[in-house]
Amino acid sequence: MNSKQKSYRPAILIILIVLVLAPTLWILFTRMEGQAPVVNLSLDKAALGRSQTLTLTISDEKSGIRRVWIGVLKDGKEVDILKKSYPSAGFFTGGISLTDTIDVPIEPAELGLTDGKAILRLAVWDYSWRKWGKGNQAYLEKEVVIDTQPPKIDIYTTVHNLNQGGAGLIIYRLSETCRDSGVSVGEDFYPGQTGVVDDKNVYLCFFALNPEQGPGTQLVLKAVDEAGNTSEVGFNHHINARKFKHDTIAISDQFINWKMPEFSADFPDITSASAVDQFLMVNRKLRQRNRARIHEITRRSDAQIHWKGPFLRLPNAANRAGFADHRTYKYKGKEIDRQMHLGIDLASVAHSAVPAANDGRVAFAERLGIYGNAVVIDHGFGLFSLYGHLSNIDVTVDQMVAKGDIIGKTGRSGLAGGDHLHFAMLVHGTYVNPLEWWDASWIENNITSKLIAVHAQ
Repeated sequence: MNSKQKSYRPAILIILIVLVLAPTLWILFTRMEGQAPVVNLSLDKAALGRSQTLTLTISDEKSGIRRVWIGVLKDGKEVDILKKSYPSAGFFTGGISLTDTIDVPIEPAELGLTDGKAILRLAVWDYSWRKWGKGNQAYLEKEVVIDTQPPKIDIYTTVHNLNQGGAGLIIYRLSETCRDSGVSVGEDFYPGQTGVVDDKNVYLCFFALNPEQGPGTQLVLKAVDEAGNTSEVGFNHHINARKFKHDTIAISDQFINWKMPEFSADFPDITSASAVDQFLMVNRKLRQRNRARIHEITRRSDAQIHWKGPFLRLPNAANRAGFADHRTYKYKGKEIDRQMHLGIDLASVAHSAVPAANDGRVAFAERLGIYGNAVVIDHGFGLFSLYGHLSNIDVTVDQMVAKGDIIGKTGRSGLAGGDHLHFAMLVHGTYVNPLEWWDASWIENNITSKLIAVHAQ
C-alpha cells in the first residue's frame, strides 16, 4: 500500500463513522425521544353531574399525538368515555397532529353510571419509538363523585311583602353543600350566605327590587350543587307598586364654572370642553363609572350581621331630594340629560356631624367622583350604607363603627350645589329605599321576626 492510499484511510474511516453515527444519533434523539405528551384537562370540580362537557387539550411537539383515551372506573367496572387515534405522517416522521383540543361530553346516566365515588382516568400516547414502538405515555387519574340529583330546597320564611325599590329577606335550607344559591330578581342575582345559625346548610339571602322592578317581576330561588345540578323554585311573595317623583333641574353656566374644575382629576381636559359636554362628562360618564366602583365595593360583604334595630337618619335634617326621583336636566331651556337619584338628600346646618346609621365595618372612605368625599359601611350579609358629599372623613377602611359614631361632616363635595348629606342604602350593589331601614316596624316585620323564627327552629 502506497503512502497516498494510507493517507485516505483516516478520511474514509471518518466518513464511515459519520454515515453510521448520524442515523443512530437521529434515531436516539428524534424518533427515540423520551418526552411524554402534555395534557391539560378542564376539571375544576371533583364532581360529575347530569351533564357536563370537559375540555381536553393535548400536545406533543416532538413525535406527534398517536392516540388518547378517557374512561371512568366505577364499582370495579370501567366505562370508555373517549377513544381517538391520530394518523401517522410516515415511519420516519411521526404523527401529523402535534396539538388538539377536544370537547368531551359526559352524561353518567347514558353511560350506565350510578351515583357515587368513581375514578376518572386519562391516557395519551405519542409516536416516539420508545417502549418498543408504543410511544411515551402521559397518564392521570382523579377521584370524582358522580352526583346526578339536584339539591332540595326547603324555604323557612313564608311571608315576603316587598316594595318596588325595596328590600327583602328569605331564609332557606339546602339538602347539600352548593357552590351557588340565592334569589334571581329578573336579570339580577342575590347570593345567599351561611353563618346565621350553626346549621351550615341554612342560608340567609337579602335581595332587592330596583326602582324599575314592580309587580310582575319574576322572583326565583336557585341552588347549584358542586356537580352543576340546578334546582329552581318560586316562593310566595307580594310586590307593592310605587310611583316616584319627577323633577326638572336647570343647569346654569355659573354652576358649571363653579363645580366642573373639581373633576379635573377625573377628566384632565374638562375645562376645554363646552359647558354641556363638561356637565355630561360628570353627570353621565362619571356617574356610571362611580356606580360601577360602588358595585365592586359592595360585592364583598362580611358573613355576619353587624347591625341591630332601625338605622339612624341625619339628626334635625330636612329631606331635599327623594329616593328614585326621576330627574330631567335642562340647560338654557333644552333637555340635556336624564338620571335617577338613588338615595335621599338630607340638609341640616352646614358641616353637621354625620353619624354611622348602624353598626358595621368601613368598606370605603375616600373621594368618589360625583359623591365627593364618601364613606361606605358594610353592615353584613350584603347590606351597605353610603354617605356622600362630605366635607371631611373621620374614619378609615376596615374600622369598626357603632351606630351613632361620627364618621364625618356634611359638605358640598362632588356634584352638590349646597351643603347636605347624600344617604343611600344598598343590598348587594342594588340601591334600595332608605325609608324602609329607618322604619322600626318594617324591620321588625320583614327582617327581625324572620331571624328570630329561624333561630328558634
